Amino acid sequence: MARHTFTTLLSKQVGNEFAASQQYLAIAVWFDGQDLPRLAAHFYRQSLEERNHGLMLVQYMLDRGHEVQIPGVEEVRNTFSSVEDPVALALSQEKQVTRDIEALFAQARSENDALGEQFMLWFLKEQVEEVASMSTLLAIVQRADNLFDVENFLAREIVGDAGNDPNMPPTAGGAL
Repeated sequence: MARHTFTTLLSKQVGNEFAASQQYLAIAVWFDGQDLPRLAAHFYRQSLEERNHGLMLVQYMLDRGHEVQIPGVEEVRNTFSSVEDPVALALSQEKQVTRDIEALFAQARSENDALGEQFMLWFLKEQVEEVASMSTLLAIVQRADNLFDVENFLAREIVGDAGNDPNMPPTAGGAL
């Protein structure tokens, strides 16, 4: 098996972030089709946040003088049998991203790349927030007596930071 370098893992993570963005977009559209506007809006924002994460990685690579190639993404899941399904998928996706970010941090450390390690610290902190907020949303969906309770919860509460962290790394082309 070929040894992965921090830079090759970063390139792979760009694709992972764009795939996550596309999956969240598909989830948002599905919720829109179910006439659940608050859930749809939440996942439209999540889609943009993941896109921005990918472009943060791109900007970092550009700043460090690494070649950047934007990968395509595989097809995403577009249909679900219940409201719980897409939220559970989102939580599973965030847990996988956490493992990917941890591997990136560990690889930077093993290469003695202090700048790469420092860059990944923001993403590690971000993943704590992402997993926690998606876990909360899944718990609310599972406990709700009806879907209006979920919609009302999202109208009342802030779930996650909506990508508004003033300490986030710069985004190639600017954050949306």
